[in-house]
Amino acid sequence: MLKGFKDFLMRGNVVDLAVAVVIGTAFTAIVTAFTTSLIKPLIAALGSAETKGLGFYLRENKEETYLDFSNVINAAINFVIVAAVVYFVLVLPIKKIQERRKKGEEPGPAEPTDVELLKEIRDLLAAQRSQQNHQTVVQSADVRSPKI
Repeated sequence: MLKGFKDFLMRGNVVDLAVAVVIGTAFTAIVTAFTTSLIKPLIAALGSAETKGLGFYLRENKEETYLDFSNVINAAINFVIVAAVVYFVLVLPIKKIQERRKKGEEPGPAEPTDVELLKEIRDLLAAQRSQQNHQTVVQSADVRSPKI
């Protein structure tokens, strides 16, 4: 049962989806705060004094016509940072593990070897024999001892 679940999880597409959704969503908040607080003000400093950043108005005094290039650059930086972290921290290591498993360099789930199983059987038989010998000694002592 657990082997099937592990095989399901180690499929490339399931791992990629989990990485993209969970880690991407969680890490996006950190990256957004970084780019909004640090990068966006630097980009906005490149704009002129009349505008609120790197951008311009298509029509003067109409707020909805402002083309804000700093937001677009900010979103692109967010995407690149999140994608790089997800790839280098999660996707790349998982792919390396999968490649090693295919080559046989890294074992899959730990299963006992034949030698380990034989040793376990030997130890169980030895324990069983000693228990039988102990019972035989106790029974023979009961037979030999005089009852008063």
